[in-house]
Amino acid sequence: MNKIKLWMMAAILFSGVMCQASCSSNLKSEAPITKEESDNKLMNEIEKNPVFYAALNGYLADSIGSQYAPGEVCIPCPTVIACDQQNPDSVRVLGAFWVYNYNVVDDTLKMVSGGSHPGLMILKKTDDGYVVTSFDQVEDGSNFLPSAKRIFGDMYEAFNSINSDDETREQVRAIFIAKYVKDNNLPVKYYQDYGWPAREIPAK
Repeated sequence: MNKIKLWMMAAILFSGVMCQASCSSNLKSEAPITKEESDNKLMNEIEKNPVFYAALNGYLADSIGSQYAPGEVCIPCPTVIACDQQNPDSVRVLGAFWVYNYNVVDDTLKMVSGGSHPGLMILKKTDDGYVVTSFDQVEDGSNFLPSAKRIFGDMYEAFNSINSDDETREQVRAIFIAKYVKDNNLPVKYYQDYGWPAREIPAK
């Protein structure tokens, strides 16, 4: 049975190349593109698949972000690596999922807490959209590597590449912040981690 392509993989950029994730979990490279082009592609994919990203973001904010020190806003960053929509009633999504809590201080989002939660989410189709019904997370400590290889399988190298790429992760994070700020009309221009200079939120 042929599998249906769901969305572009969120910002796995290897040497300036945007890769693409399909539901068959096969990656293929496109021609090198600029940062602005890759930003636009990711934003377009988010906007074309709102029900999936709403499910991912809702779960990350409610079930994961709530476990951290609270902030005024929670902005998840679900970096999708691959998905399988072969059964549209039960969608499998592999990702490097991040979540951040912020306080709004003047014109800046100041990070309070957050962290990384890579793994496999199962999304169930309901009358109101999709909801996450299970989350198999990569474990911490000495169990990180074996659990990551078990969960990601032949997608492990793709996961490892993006998980260790701080620049790409920050680029993806800025895109999700920009969308959240726009959607919620927040009067902010910057975001800032503790001990680091503030970064400008890209206009979207």
